[in-house]
Amino acid sequence: MKLSIVIVNYNVKYFLEQCVHSVLKACRELDAEILIVDNNSVDGSVQMIRKKFPEVHLIENKDNKGFSKANNQAIRKSHGEYVLLLNPDTLVEDDTLTKIVQFMDQHPEAGGLGVKMLDGKGKFLPESKRGLPSPSVAFFKIFGFSRLFPKSHIFGKYHLSYLDKDQIHEIDILAGAFMLLRKKVLDKIGLLDEEFFMYGEDIDLSYRITQAGYKNIYYPEARIIHYKGESTKKSSINYVFMFYNAMIIFAKKHFSKKNVRSFSILINIAIYFRAFISILIRFFSRILLPLADVLLLLIGLYFIKKYWEHAFIFPEGGHYPLSLVVVLVPIYIFIWLICVYLSSGYDKPIRLGKIIQGMVAGTIIILVLYGLLSEHYRFSRALILLGALWGTMSMLGVRLLLYLLDPNSFRIGIVKDKRFIIVGEKEEAERVSSLLQRTFSKPAFIGLVTYHHHKENSNGFMGHIGQIKDIITIHNIDEVIFCAKDVPAQVIIDKMSELQDKEVDYKIAPPESLSIIGSNSINTSGDLYVIDINAITKISNRRNKRLLDILVCFTVGILYPFVLFTVKKPLGVLRNIFLILFGFKSWVGYSLFGTDDSHHLPAIRKGVLNPADAFRNKEIPVDTMSHLNLMYARDYKLTNDLNIIIKGFRNLGRTG
Repeated sequence: MKLSIVIVNYNVKYFLEQCVHSVLKACRELDAEILIVDNNSVDGSVQMIRKKFPEVHLIENKDNKGFSKANNQAIRKSHGEYVLLLNPDTLVEDDTLTKIVQFMDQHPEAGGLGVKMLDGKGKFLPESKRGLPSPSVAFFKIFGFSRLFPKSHIFGKYHLSYLDKDQIHEIDILAGAFMLLRKKVLDKIGLLDEEFFMYGEDIDLSYRITQAGYKNIYYPEARIIHYKGESTKKSSINYVFMFYNAMIIFAKKHFSKKNVRSFSILINIAIYFRAFISILIRFFSRILLPLADVLLLLIGLYFIKKYWEHAFIFPEGGHYPLSLVVVLVPIYIFIWLICVYLSSGYDKPIRLGKIIQGMVAGTIIILVLYGLLSEHYRFSRALILLGALWGTMSMLGVRLLLYLLDPNSFRIGIVKDKRFIIVGEKEEAERVSSLLQRTFSKPAFIGLVTYHHHKENSNGFMGHIGQIKDIITIHNIDEVIFCAKDVPAQVIIDKMSELQDKEVDYKIAPPESLSIIGSNSINTSGDLYVIDINAITKISNRRNKRLLDILVCFTVGILYPFVLFTVKKPLGVLRNIFLILFGFKSWVGYSLFGTDDSHHLPAIRKGVLNPADAFRNKEIPVDTMSHLNLMYARDYKLTNDLNIIIKGFRNLGRTG
């Protein structure tokens, strides 16, 4: 056998599906095998592989063994002259595998090979070629010198950025996302070092290849798309610790004791420096907007109070009581911000209408509470109304300013009604169009573009792929979706690279799939359109569900003397109240009886009640129960929970 392709998967089902489709197409002219190792995914990856790709050799792990161990499991079972380690969040061109095998056959001195990697917008990924991370190289990378001086032979060694990305080069380090390895070299130097759980194993293996007298080759004549960052996020603290600790393991293994000491000191400084920066960025990104709102409200209310008391209340001298400023003003601000938050005013993308809605609701609540206060604390309704007006204007103003400064990072408004074109042939393009209409709310425009030139303007097509640049411009297209069944991967990559200046997004629809996949940048996954169950995972739904849980807890607690005589297990009610308040349970969750489909659903807290409780004492078949779970997750509404709680009230003490 010529080639064994090894893919290690962990909870990236839709990317894996697309990857395997592309690999199967690229293997048509090769004697090849595909081995997939699943590291105990819970997203249905294993079931998908069994159903759609029965020809694949599947290894199911019962725990997450990490990247190195999982790859080694498959390598030991492989039969190919070459072994390709491939990430699941990649897409290969139709001729990629043929090209790389031919190159390796012609260059016996090559022990390993990497290719030109592009992100989901067709932009070159610099980690396609890397140098050895010696202490000096690591220092220049960690502290930003490599980014400032990319063409320098001194500072640019980490990504070898001084080398032409379109020329074949001998390099130090291959990228773990795509590593073609000569099997006899692996037999000589050993497999991946299992001390590396994730990150660093590619550096270690690449280094051992060169130490054995072989070459690592960067081969840009073959390309892949790498949706980098889907399984792990580079901004996370966990990533920082795992990546830099992997560097320390590598240094201890291969560097001299003197270099290891200096390298370890440097890396530890980098770990805590990067972790500290990561924490700060995350913290400030979350509180910056609410903090700005608080400060602007405080400043605005201070000047409104001064003006109002001098102009109308105490024109001849005098001030409002100190208690207004010290006690009531912070309470007003707190109520306004909480109402804006509960109205989804802080969710992204920012929706200005939600801010107005929250401020109006908060003002009504404040006025109602104001009416209940004693005369001593009723200072002025005008201050509340003027404060609400100022708060609304300042919040809207801050968001509009941030949008004007950086519209890409700070989006305003409901996701606009996008304009799409779908590139493919009639049957597949219409299938994808139907999928898109069911997963995307209100697409403004969906046009079909044929891959073949002779079919333009017929059967509903608006043109062919050669006209795509003009079609995007004339029809103001926001997103291009390629049908992988009809359009070869190299054409997709060519078009993505060619249209970089058009500022459109790209997605790829695998054949016979219920997903449309895309990634807008190296660090973000972009939107994933899936006919799947995701409504309950929306931030607003989760927040509202949690708020309802708390309100029901307090209501049931207050009315407990009456509830005591109406429920089946009174003590169970008290137990459930505490479990729900502390976040261990919810009043409503999935039914787990008689079905194992729950692990395919979005994760939510275990429920006291479930959708079947809405049918009061009726026997629900297992398949119907599964359907109820699915509908509950996909079409979640707060009223559904209320209905289930009301109809299942007698079971509020249910345990287990």
